[in-house]
Amino acid sequence: MEESRAVTATNPQANTLKRSLGLWDLILYGIIVIQPTAPMPAFGVFSNGGKGHVVTSILIAMIAMVFTAMSYGRMARVYPSAGSAYTYVGRELHPALGYVTGWSMTMDYMLNPLICTIWCAHTMADMIPGIPLGWVLWTFFFAILFTGLNLRGIQTSARINQILCAIMAVVIAAFFVATVRYIFHLGSYPSGYFTHPFFNPDTFSVKTVFHGTSLAVLTYIGFDGISTLSEEVENPRRNIFLATVLVCVITGALAAAEVYGAQLLRYDWHFEASEEITAFAHVAAIAGGAKLANAIGITLLIATIGSGMGAQLGAARLLYGMGRSEALPKKFFGAIHPKTRIPANNVLLVGGIALVGAFLMNYDRGAELLNFGALLAFMGVNLAALTHYFLRDTAEPFLKRFVVHFLPSALGFVICLAIWLNLTHKALLLGAVWMVVGIAYGAVRTKFFRAELVNFDIPSEE
Repeated sequence: MEESRAVTATNPQANTLKRSLGLWDLILYGIIVIQPTAPMPAFGVFSNGGKGHVVTSILIAMIAMVFTAMSYGRMARVYPSAGSAYTYVGRELHPALGYVTGWSMTMDYMLNPLICTIWCAHTMADMIPGIPLGWVLWTFFFAILFTGLNLRGIQTSARINQILCAIMAVVIAAFFVATVRYIFHLGSYPSGYFTHPFFNPDTFSVKTVFHGTSLAVLTYIGFDGISTLSEEVENPRRNIFLATVLVCVITGALAAAEVYGAQLLRYDWHFEASEEITAFAHVAAIAGGAKLANAIGITLLIATIGSGMGAQLGAARLLYGMGRSEALPKKFFGAIHPKTRIPANNVLLVGGIALVGAFLMNYDRGAELLNFGALLAFMGVNLAALTHYFLRDTAEPFLKRFVVHFLPSALGFVICLAIWLNLTHKALLLGAVWMVVGIAYGAVRTKFFRAELVNFDIPSEE
């Protein structure tokens, strides 16, 4: 016992996580989480939403995400082990606002597996036509598949994720090669052929572009996960900040190039509802034929299956964390299956919501509602960073604080707010209902926020 105490005394880091991740490890992690094919599944949705201004929408979203990423990186310096928007907001602004941010995040977690279920079902129905009510059968299949695999505790390893990322890179490269070859062999180009993906005077309006941007934000969802690795990173004060920003820039540049190529292949921006979800694969077929279209379709399907499984388990874990801390009824939400050590009740609940929700809303609405909660969280993080570094930390000169801390956070907040306000009225209404329910529940639990609010941190796996 004395020897053990001596070891602990001389090595205070014996019980801490090993700091072994460098900057490029973080960047690779962020790219894998977001996926290099991020804009492809929703390309048709983005194009219809922004009336063809997909590239512009993705670039505007990138600007908002870069400023927000800077705020995330700075807040990770203050709370290096928390790594979540609701913690930043709750500690810097007010516990009640942290609760509201946490509640908005639950909507993201719950809707992610739902839209993955919708996308996979419609893609399979498109790939294997002729089955009566095929998308209905595939919806049941994928909802049950995600739930069943998560109940068995099956997880995708980091090695498999890296292999998938490499496969995606090959498919993306093949798409670019086929696209360039096709464009060079066209011979003549319509007026505005190369510029309409950025600006089409026939369909352009600020409202239209920002509505498209409110959907295009989906491309970047997941970048904030980098901040959760703060305890395992070499020089986290520098590397978390740089990695979060660089991942957003790399994702934005690659996404813009992918959709630009797709828009050059198909000059008409409008997609019918039946082809909206599988639009990118159909467009790729123009340049690369059925082989490239099938390669893209299968790659995106596999990636979305992995994403749907991970999203469902992530939602279940978040609900478990809320249940364990008694933000939700602990007996149901805080229960762990004795054999698999999985929050089975939550997995079943999220699977049920994904199944039912897939029949009640389309992909567009699910994506908008997901972004409703995400953008609220992003605005909260920007305000938290502004409060901490500009208002509270007054050691640095005012001008430096204004330029380095106030402007990026304020711009991030304003652009995210502008994007959020351009969600459809129905999405804003449904999101508002969700928020009112959560606020009302929190008010009852805390006697109108007079009692101490719970901690939403998800417990680490042992």
